[in-house]
Amino acid sequence: MQLAGFSSSYHSMMPALLSVPRPVESASSPDLARAAFAPVAPAAEADSAKTATAQEEQDQPEDASSSGKPGEQPRTTREEQVMQLEIAELANRDREVRTHEQAHAAVGGVHAGAPTYSYTRGPDGKRYASSGEVSIDVGAVANDPQATLSKMQIVIRAALAPAEPSAQDRSVASQAQAQMAVARTELAALQRSEAEGKQTPADEAGKESDDPSVTSADPEARPGSVAISLYAASAADHKPSGLLDLRV
Repeated sequence: MQLAGFSSSYHSMMPALLSVPRPVESASSPDLARAAFAPVAPAAEADSAKTATAQEEQDQPEDASSSGKPGEQPRTTREEQVMQLEIAELANRDREVRTHEQAHAAVGGVHAGAPTYSYTRGPDGKRYASSGEVSIDVGAVANDPQATLSKMQIVIRAALAPAEPSAQDRSVASQAQAQMAVARTELAALQRSEAEGKQTPADEAGKESDDPSVTSADPEARPGSVAISLYAASAADHKPSGLLDLRV
């Protein structure tokens, strides 16, 4: 065996070592250290590069074969399919929610608020509407049952505007119907009160016309007064009761 160009024969080196006026340790130990840790020569570098390249070429087919195992690639494809299916479902839900709530808002008009949504983040990082709501005013119009009836009709149409009304939508429609029932009762009472109010001036005019010499200062009441006077003149022996029905 040779080491750094020197012969391995220990006995042949002894005379030369003895003739040199320096310690043996200083001549042998540094050479051993340099041989063990010296830089690689150019030829050795080329050999090492070839060896590394060959090793890489051997490793690459192994990596490709390991990544192309039948159990690995189908698993990635299935994951991609599941993710795409989830995204499609979220997108479909988003369209349904927005269409549903926008139908409420469009029909409700001034009685409905703007749609608000709750979102779910999909695997693609986007936000999809998962639920929504529109506030609708179902309160009665103060002192105006007729306006309340008109308002509740709009509220009912707005609540049932979507193609598939939810349970909450139907509940709002029921509340509006209850308000309509109350408004109808109030409107009927108001109409009766107005009718009774119209009868009172007529009765008072009939009583004041018992005396033929009394004329009304109201121009609109003059025809009635003349008619009553003629009736009193033609039937002087009969005293009128004063309860005249002037309604047509």
